[in-house]
Amino acid sequence: MAPIRIGIVGGGYMGKAHAAAYGSVATLFDTALRPELEMVCATSEASATAYQQAFGFARATSDWRTLVEDRDVDAVVIAAPQHTHRDIALAAFALGKPVFCEKPLGASLEDSRQMVAAANSSGAINMVGFNYIRTPASQYARRLIAEGRIGKVTWFRGEHTEDFLADPALPPTWRTQGRANGTMGDLAPHMINGARALIGPITEICAQVETVHAQRDGQAVTNDDQAQMMCRFENGAQGHLFFSRVATGRKMGYAYEIHGTKGAIRFDQEDQNALHLYTMDGPEEERGFRKILTGPTHPDYLPFCQGPGHGTGYQDQIIIEAKDFLTAIASGENIWPTFEEGLEVNRIVTAAFESSAQNAWVRVADY
Repeated sequence: MAPIRIGIVGGGYMGKAHAAAYGSVATLFDTALRPELEMVCATSEASATAYQQAFGFARATSDWRTLVEDRDVDAVVIAAPQHTHRDIALAAFALGKPVFCEKPLGASLEDSRQMVAAANSSGAINMVGFNYIRTPASQYARRLIAEGRIGKVTWFRGEHTEDFLADPALPPTWRTQGRANGTMGDLAPHMINGARALIGPITEICAQVETVHAQRDGQAVTNDDQAQMMCRFENGAQGHLFFSRVATGRKMGYAYEIHGTKGAIRFDQEDQNALHLYTMDGPEEERGFRKILTGPTHPDYLPFCQGPGHGTGYQDQIIIEAKDFLTAIASGENIWPTFEEGLEVNRIVTAAFESSAQNAWVRVADY
């Protein structure tokens, strides 16, 4: 394996996840590149040094420019807040370096457009972090739909619901300030990406975006708590999407239900190692959803475990992402989801805000 030196901007929740992924990916997958944790960047020298020591990086810095411009950093992973994504990516692409960026791609649609333009101009490998669609079960669901196992898809229901801000007594945080940090910037992109991956492009939407708890400890909340949208897919299917950070009782509610002319599929991330499949086979009295436990025959499962039903977890999704990013760099060919997908997701988010403001159906292509 040839070495590749990784720089990660951000050492918090996602920075740690990516550091762990790049530290272990080559032991699980037969990648052509073996990553080395070269440099980590955080907001202060003290925190950067702490992340360096905790995660095993060779060096640390509090200036993302130092990391991006360093000759010993071969590829850049952006795991910092949304408002930093554009400038970091543009600087890395100017040097021809591959970039992996956490979702959402940019803090705004214009940010995303500039990032895609820079990626295309540089020709550098690029990828955006939609990890949930990479579970073995959801990868298998995509395969079943593509193979026509449930026939022509007629309807899709998807949600990404959690309850980390369900309690109105919780104090305000950075998550309750700024449009990019609301539910439409945080949770919605995952399920919008999931809907596009499973069913295809979304052409029209009618959305409602709202703030449920307008005040927290006397401070105004300036972004959204929940949103819903009806949608029409390019293939003619109808759909409904719901996103919430105040969905009491929901911890990881990335879930979908898909109906087709020959069958149906159900999935819930809280039981991420199971997929429920219904097919119109056999006598009516024997029909029903059957639970499929993921195992070594499902996509990207075997490297983690040889036993069916033993399961994969959240961190494994990030390792699969790292494998895909390294594979793309080694081959010189981008692997989905690229920055283009991040842009399309942000286009739908922007359209949803406009639809909600107008209280009307809108065409995604207009944004």
